[in-house]
Amino acid sequence: MPHPEKRDLDLTQRQLCAWLASKLPGARDVQVTIHGGPSSSGFSSDTLMFDVGWTDHAGAHQEPLVARFKPRGRTVFPTYDVGLQYRVMKILGDRSDVPVPRMRWNEPDPGPLGVPFYVMDHVDGRTPGDNPPFHLTGWVADLSPEQRERMWWNGLEAMARVHRVDWRALGFEFLDEPQRGATALDQQLHYYDYLFWGFNPDRYPVFDAAQRWLRAHQPADQPVAICWGDARIGNQIFNEQLDVVAVVDWEMVRLGDPVQDLTWFMAIDRFLWEGYGLERLAGFPDRSATVARWEELVGREARHFQYYDILGVYKFALVVARVDLQMKYYEIMPADGNMDVDNWAYKTLARMLEAAGA
Repeated sequence: MPHPEKRDLDLTQRQLCAWLASKLPGARDVQVTIHGGPSSSGFSSDTLMFDVGWTDHAGAHQEPLVARFKPRGRTVFPTYDVGLQYRVMKILGDRSDVPVPRMRWNEPDPGPLGVPFYVMDHVDGRTPGDNPPFHLTGWVADLSPEQRERMWWNGLEAMARVHRVDWRALGFEFLDEPQRGATALDQQLHYYDYLFWGFNPDRYPVFDAAQRWLRAHQPADQPVAICWGDARIGNQIFNEQLDVVAVVDWEMVRLGDPVQDLTWFMAIDRFLWEGYGLERLAGFPDRSATVARWEELVGREARHFQYYDILGVYKFALVVARVDLQMKYYEIMPADGNMDVDNWAYKTLARMLEAAGA
């Protein structure tokens, strides 16, 4: 029976001790305490929280850190570049007002721990839960409607900071992928067409229709900014005052029209209530108010909203289908299961395309 590759936490602890000893000047007696990291590498990421303690000429030290590793084995995305994620967050942390964790080290050599990885500071705070969804239970459900409104606006403002970054001035040209297409949107469509590679197209007529519609209706004007990618409040860390203290999970970062982040931000929230047959929690602002506030924050109109809304749900439905294939491969789900097409994203995409006349 195949299974996701297990991480040996005892071995990882020893390897981290040795590696950190080489990174901390004058350090001795380096000790690592791992806090409940995942037992397997996961399908799209492998993250480990730990404390490191050491002694040097100044005395004893202890710091909470987070390591993010390149996943082993089969993954959801065709490429996974932890070095690129480190580089993006390092620049943003050093040269912008986007709140990200302090980046400590990037290790491109798989030798020390088996795969490339990076290490960043641990950020104290809370993140809204996906499983179970925060619209059902958890600390967000315990907030007042007024607090949830504040949380939403703060999350939107933190995302807007990403979109206000002068990407050329900060040297983000490395996100350009001309081999995939002439424009940022061409490149993104090529990437997600590639993500669909290996699927049986007869099983996914909605994906085929989406690809054709998205190609045929590309906007003539395509403003370019940094797009966070997985833009949602579940990837933001909030303090007790509901301020955003960190924007995390940059595995889907790219250049493009930032309206796509705005549509994703709202679509993932919608999935976490509508997709589970729940009522949306009171206090969260509606779509029109959110769009209007985003336009005010970034100083531009959210043009071609329908296009990027369809693109976002198309991407989400593709990811759900890829996760389903992974779970079937690892025999977590039955081979004859229908989660890949019997899910909110796929069905919503079909309805959106019908409404668009596709």
